[in-house]
Amino acid sequence: MIVVIDYNVGNVKSVRNALDYLGLEDKLSADAGDIERADGIILPGVAAFGYAIKALGDTAEVVKDVARAGKPVLGICVGFQLLFDRSCEMGEHEGLGLVAGDVRPIPPGRTIPHMGWNAVQPAEGMVLFDGLQDDEHFYFAHSYQAHVTDADAKVAYADYGIDIAASVQKDNIFGVQFHPEKSSKAGLSVLRNFDRICRNGANRC
Repeated sequence: MIVVIDYNVGNVKSVRNALDYLGLEDKLSADAGDIERADGIILPGVAAFGYAIKALGDTAEVVKDVARAGKPVLGICVGFQLLFDRSCEMGEHEGLGLVAGDVRPIPPGRTIPHMGWNAVQPAEGMVLFDGLQDDEHFYFAHSYQAHVTDADAKVAYADYGIDIAASVQKDNIFGVQFHPEKSSKAGLSVLRNFDRICRNGANRC
């Protein structure tokens, strides 16, 4: 079973609707016991980083504990950004620190927010994209971007005049800046792949 973390930030309903459409077992919860028993967890989010990390509250420690114990974790949009060390959105805030890097504004010179469909080029071996072609299009909606400095992380990029980190994979930690639940068949494939990772174990993909 996948537990979708319930912390009153954004796209929880649409994520669960997509999981239900795929026939995947899921539960909305912030209960530590549920999170610990889950096969994997999804950390969604549509909000500013500062608001989201505050809303996550004590559940952040539970998420970090299970992630470090090897449970598959998928961060979506702001949930993806929370995986990193820090962000300057709404002031300076510490993230979950599961992937080295920080979150910064998309620089001037392009339309902000970055909203719409963009092709994503995954690095070799990124299992969320198994069965998908290179340059599949996914739906984005964000004003801040992750700068990944983790030498152990694989990164997929989208071209927005600059390379924007669209997805990250580090061991059992996965994240996507785009919204898979709003990205048609390609997005549903990403969620289906995450479910497979959860059922098979992150290291047996």
